[in-house]
This record gives sequence, C-alpha cells and structure tokens, in this order.
Amino acid sequence: MKESIINIPTQAGSVDTFLCHPERRAPWPGVLLFMDAPGIREELYDIARRIATVGYCVALPNLFYRHGHGTTCLPEATDESTAEFQRMMRLMQSLTSRMIVEDTGALLAFLDRQNLVKKPALGCVGYCMGGGFAVTAAAAYPERFSACASFYGVPLVTDQADSPHRAVAHMKSKAYFCFGEADVLTPKSDIDALRVALQAASVHYELEVYEGADHGFVFPQRAAYRKAHAEKHWERLFELFRDTIG
Repeated sequence: MKESIINIPTQAGSVDTFLCHPERRAPWPGVLLFMDAPGIREELYDIARRIATVGYCVALPNLFYRHGHGTTCLPEATDESTAEFQRMMRLMQSLTSRMIVEDTGALLAFLDRQNLVKKPALGCVGYCMGGGFAVTAAAAYPERFSACASFYGVPLVTDQADSPHRAVAHMKSKAYFCFGEADVLTPKSDIDALRVALQAASVHYELEVYEGADHGFVFPQRAAYRKAHAEKHWERLFELFRDTIG
C-alpha cells in the first residue's frame, strides 16, 4: 500500500485528505470515502486501506477542515454525556449539503488530474453522517458516480428541501443502503420514506436492515461493533464496487 495526506484546494481553502492505493498495476477505480461524525482517526484510515487493498484509489477528506486541518473528535465523542459529544454535534451541524457539493467538486477535479485513477466513473461510500453525504455527492454529480453506498446514514430523511431522500431522484448510480435494526437514529419510518423515494425515482438500489445491529456496528472500536455484520457490510460493498467500477 502507498498512502499520504495531501491538501486539496477547495473554494473554502484546502481540505486535508488521506489518499491510499495499491503499489502496483495503476490506474485504479477511484473511491471517495465520506467520514462519520467522530471524524478522521485510525479506524477510518483502516477502512480506506481495506478498500484500497482490493484495487481502488481511495480519497478520505477531513470534512471538518473549515475548522482547521487535523480537526477531529476525541474518542469520548461517542458518549452522549460528555462535552466532546456536544462538540462533535456542533462540528457535524456546521456542515451543509452545499459545502459537501462544493468539496466533492474539488475532490473530483483533483482525482481527474491523477494518472493513478481510472476515468470517469467513481464510487462513493459513507458511514453515519457520511452516508447522507455520499448520497448528496452522487446526486449532485450523477454522471461521475456509478456506485454509492450508505451505511446507517443519518440523517437521510428530513423536512428540508435538500434532504438526501429527495436528492435520490437525481442519482444515476447503483446504490446500496444498509441500516441496523436496533439503530434508534434510523427509525423504520425514515427507512420506509427512503424506500418510497427510491422506488419513485427508479433508482437501481438494494436496501437491507441488519438484524440486531446498532449504530456504528462496522467500526471495531465502537461498543456497537459486530464482526459478522461488519464482514457482511464488506461483502456488500465490494460486490457493489465490483459490479460497477471494479
């Protein structure tokens, strides 16, 4: 594996981005990885690395860069009783769909300049808040994304005009959505509303609810981690990428 952290120019400055890819046989299909709310950390680097090892060039941008390069949250951010949790919520709420669309455009422009990356179709994947951002990106750039995966994305259904569930009407990518049965952040009513929107938009998609899974089950350092569910998520993700961009 080869990896680096680079600063990619954006309309708001520059976004510090983790880039990784295999050592040999370039070019590779490109993948944008949208982070979850706790922010950039070794767990996310490992997610990017595992995707890259099977033959992709993965870009993981620090979406909190407007607060300074390297901005992230401490491990206790997942504990709702802590001040760090409140800080995480403020950071998350500082992001808008417009910002994600702008940043995605900058990231696409960067990847287009790289000989390491196959053109033009890419994939995107996101976890937690990144699940919604992946949908937003795929909808804003429908000609560029052939695959979009959202794992326990929040929020995917809101009453706002830019709600991800409304944006799916503009997607052309094949999409995969995964939710945890025990995840209170993604209630059944939201999942049902998303499914209705996907069906109305004629999106080629698959939606699964993992039995007994809670929010954050993919990440080994989270209390909700479940190995069987995490490995199933990898199977589904690699199948999606293999069928579309791999």
